[in-house]
Amino acid sequence: MRSLILGGVRSGKTRHAQSLAEASGLLVSYVATAQAGDGEMASRIAHHRASRPVNWQLVEEPLALASTLRAVAAPGRCILVDCLTLWLTNLLLFENGSRLAAERDALLATLPTLPGEIILVSNETGLGVVPLGELTRRYCDEAGWLHQALAAQCERVVFTVAGLPMVLKEVTR
Repeated sequence: MRSLILGGVRSGKTRHAQSLAEASGLLVSYVATAQAGDGEMASRIAHHRASRPVNWQLVEEPLALASTLRAVAAPGRCILVDCLTLWLTNLLLFENGSRLAAERDALLATLPTLPGEIILVSNETGLGVVPLGELTRRYCDEAGWLHQALAAQCERVVFTVAGLPMVLKEVTR
């Protein structure tokens, strides 16, 4: 099963994704896309690390997500990716976004081929006003397009608000 868990900042999306991973009963690999560029982000990363079970495998990859997923995915394994919008930010800021299209396309091509359970976490950015800056508008546009494409591929799509998961899509096999 492929799951996309969306929500705003501190909406409970990661906690919900972690509960799905634990409930799967599978070996879990946690793919973290964040980079500690400052002290506040380092604190966020430390908080996330402390909230995860110690027996989960940790893979840190800020850019090459599709190739990382191909390397880690296996039958009987659950992969939790947290978070796609940080991954998008990394790609937008890396070499003026030159790798974004190729990495996004690789993720969308790879996702349907992966064995095991895949849980993707991402921030929903499309509920606010149109941002003033060009880079921020591009970020919101890229996130929205990515979420639409992933939602089409995933069997489960959940939107979290105030710690409450709302199932938007659930296709049983």
